Amino acid sequence: MPELPEVETSRRGIEPHILHKNVTDVVIREKQLRWPIPSTLKKQLVNQKVNEVSRRGKYILLVTDMGTVIIHLGMSGSLRILDKSIPAEKHDHIDICFKDTILRLRDPRRFGSVLWTKKDPLEHKLLRELGPEPLSDEFNAEYLFKLSRQRKVAIKTFLMNSHIVVGVGNIYANESLFSAGINPKRSANNISLSRYQRLVPIIKDILSRAISQGGTTLKDFTQQDGKPGYFQQTLSVYGRAGKPCPVCGQAIRQINQAQRSSFYCTRCQK
Repeated sequence: MPELPEVETSRRGIEPHILHKNVTDVVIREKQLRWPIPSTLKKQLVNQKVNEVSRRGKYILLVTDMGTVIIHLGMSGSLRILDKSIPAEKHDHIDICFKDTILRLRDPRRFGSVLWTKKDPLEHKLLRELGPEPLSDEFNAEYLFKLSRQRKVAIKTFLMNSHIVVGVGNIYANESLFSAGINPKRSANNISLSRYQRLVPIIKDILSRAISQGGTTLKDFTQQDGKPGYFQQTLSVYGRAGKPCPVCGQAIRQINQAQRSSFYCTRCQK
């Protein structure tokens, strides 16, 4: 699943091609993604100028004077800027067309979404209860410590709760907890303020580095066969079950938490 750095990379990749451009057409080939694509989307969007290409959590927002397109990439979605002459393929479900190019959503598993709102998008039911952005000043150790006091859930599950903080997905939670020396099974309310003070800057640093490296191995946004990559930097624990810990040499252990794989070192993470 695309995580926050991948979504931010997608936002940055498409922005130069559609910002301040007028929508000339909307082509919908598949009406049902995770939710139905609004039947009025074409009517609402055609002839509108894209004033802003922003992001909230894992949602990309195309803001116009009349309203906002809210895009989520789901499990397998990707966005590409293409020439109008390039034919759509099997999983290319929607095109937002401009004078010279199209913005095409490909989503093989159809867990993504394309929605429309005339109101403030940040008040949309999918966005209004999201936690702070992880790179914002609002996300800090004191904030996490306060929220965690009544939370007996495991710290990794706590960090991946989008109502607590957006965008700390599975890979980044694993890597951050390793760097902070925190066992992913430890209860969130059993972690001291000082340990949160170490953890938060690590989360910010790992996410910032992932974004600066293009999220991952993301290919060119103007290529038809471009596929979203994932966090492919040198990973310390994620996906390394049974391999030696880069710090102490102990074999990395893998367990399941909230239906997601967790990787950690039993010696380095307490």
